[in-house]
Amino acid sequence: MVETVKWTPDGVVMIDQTKLPRTVEFVTCRTYQEVADAIRTMVVRGAPAIGVSAAMGVALGVLQTPPERLAAEFPRICETLASTRPTAVNLFWAISRMKRLYASLDGSPPERLRQAFVEEALRVYEEDIAINRAIGRHGAPLVPDGKSVLTHCNAGALATAGYGTALGVIRAAVEAGKKVHVFADETRPFLQGARLTVWELQQDGIPVTLITDNMAGHFLKSGRIGCVIVGADRIARNGDTANKIGTYSVAVLARENNVPFYVAAPVSTLDLSLESGGRIPIEERAAGEVTHVFGVPVAPEGTAVANPAFDVTPSRYVTAIITEKGVARPPYEESLAAFARGE
Repeated sequence: MVETVKWTPDGVVMIDQTKLPRTVEFVTCRTYQEVADAIRTMVVRGAPAIGVSAAMGVALGVLQTPPERLAAEFPRICETLASTRPTAVNLFWAISRMKRLYASLDGSPPERLRQAFVEEALRVYEEDIAINRAIGRHGAPLVPDGKSVLTHCNAGALATAGYGTALGVIRAAVEAGKKVHVFADETRPFLQGARLTVWELQQDGIPVTLITDNMAGHFLKSGRIGCVIVGADRIARNGDTANKIGTYSVAVLARENNVPFYVAAPVSTLDLSLESGGRIPIEERAAGEVTHVFGVPVAPEGTAVANPAFDVTPSRYVTAIITEKGVARPPYEESLAAFARGE
């Protein structure tokens, strides 16, 4: 399975997801600023992978800052990484975790502090893979045998440190012996479904069919799809879920056709400070992502564009939320809070 991001002596190495599936290239980020740029430009994307990358970016910044300057520089390192993308809460979760580590090590010798930050970044990485596998184990029983699964965007190994959330559930179902076929929405405008999800599933030999986003209703109505599984970038206290733009439409279509709609995400994606999804910040991206495809214009010059990167699916459309702690069901205010407490 592809390694999305890893810590090396040379820096933080990431697969360049903007180049897939045409070429498999890796980028080495040697400074925390380069890690921030990779997150901002979607070289690395997916909420868990962004969190892992941010933790490694903070560690890289600590390693490269002279000890006498670290007290002044550390807030700048964290702010630079935090300013990259506003919606994925895992980014802020990882940075907060590194801030707590810094506070706990106040007064420690420089070498001990540097070692601790590298160890913590590696711990975030290793925990993410273990969490994804646990999500897969909890979610696999929900996948119908011999039916198709519809997914939107990419919530696989490429969106995490490895294995994946939504695709992790599918992988776990296949590993359990179930016959599973996947319909992958192309996911305009950045085409994460076409470029990334299809590529990942092909690497694993899992049958996959690519469809355009506006075909989802047709196939959900056909009776061929047993469930929908998507990832998440932020989940509010009431279960409202922010995910890639177009997810809300799929959820409504799934409800209309009595198809279960599942969200797969780690507990770190929960934002219980927000009572509902109406307060989740939605990232607006560049107009060129809509007016151009791989640099080729598909709209007249000067076209006005709206390009929100995410939408929010109200919890009433979410059948269940699959986490590493188990499967949360309504009322989400109770089940998600219990998982956040570790129950």
